[in-house]
Amino acid sequence: MFEEMAKKPAAWLTGEGPGSETVLSSRIRLARNISEFKFPPSVDTDTRDEIVEFVQTSFEAASILDNGGFFKSNDINSLDRNFLVERHLISPEFMKDGGIGRGVFIDNSEQLSIMVNEEDHIRLQVISSGLSMDKCWEMARNVDSKLSHKMDFAYDDKFGHLTSCPTNVGTGLRASILIHLPGLVLTREIEQVINKISKVGLVVRGFYGEGTDVLGNLFQISNQTTLGRSEEEIIDSLAKVTEQIIEWETNAQEKMMEDAADQIEDKVWRSYGILKYARVLNSGEVMNLLSALRLGISLKLMDKIKLKDINELLIITQPAHLQKYYDKEMDNDERDMVRAELVRERLNV
Repeated sequence: MFEEMAKKPAAWLTGEGPGSETVLSSRIRLARNISEFKFPPSVDTDTRDEIVEFVQTSFEAASILDNGGFFKSNDINSLDRNFLVERHLISPEFMKDGGIGRGVFIDNSEQLSIMVNEEDHIRLQVISSGLSMDKCWEMARNVDSKLSHKMDFAYDDKFGHLTSCPTNVGTGLRASILIHLPGLVLTREIEQVINKISKVGLVVRGFYGEGTDVLGNLFQISNQTTLGRSEEEIIDSLAKVTEQIIEWETNAQEKMMEDAADQIEDKVWRSYGILKYARVLNSGEVMNLLSALRLGISLKLMDKIKLKDINELLIITQPAHLQKYYDKEMDNDERDMVRAELVRERLNV
């Protein structure tokens, strides 16, 4: 399952859209629960299966299934679940307990995915390239409207949408960006920036979201609360802060080139040389080296390699992607050799 998906790039990796040299992607996620069922953490396996069946039938009635596929967790093996996490289509939370009694819808473009029985009955996600939250919100709102005509969502006139976690109560909306900040990391200004944005109600997480590590100088930034503000206010606030972060990153890169241009150019081209000729690369190493190439593109130090190519390599060199791409399971050593071979092929320009 998902072998064909592994052969094509995800839509959010195109390197297009506003601010795409810094912002890899924008995401809107909506948490919804169905009023006639208890929340997922409180139900047994049989009820979880019943919820999955109910949601799948509702998706079909709302014509959601016309443009994608619905997959039950029992039919998704461990490798496939890791693949979907790497693809940013499901959360690491979806993997818990072997994913028993869960399901996921993925549309053909991979811009829309809907998890069933993660922390809430429904986690609707739209993801797009660059700083494009308005585009994501429009699509998410349309799908949410379709579903609301087929399901009775748990809603309180005072508090808004009811969710398993109190921080999601209200709009149930999480807006986030995946942003590349090598300049701020190298100038050691990143902690100061994180402190600043934390004070305005935003939270910084790792590459795959909550509880994950930062890889390749890529940070996920999102709103922390959803109660007391409208969806548009949440999105507008994050967009404005993101524009400020882009400015800080640009200033940091300019400062580096003023103070240490030779060292930065050496770092970029040395990384290119390693990627182009290495015979063994582990996943953490390749993320850091690709981050340097991404910095080189931003600084206009190289023009042969496209942003899209770097973005794709960030994902397809991950462990599960390699195994799906080559359609075979591999141990760490074999993956490291195959990863280096794949990178060499892609950088042979």
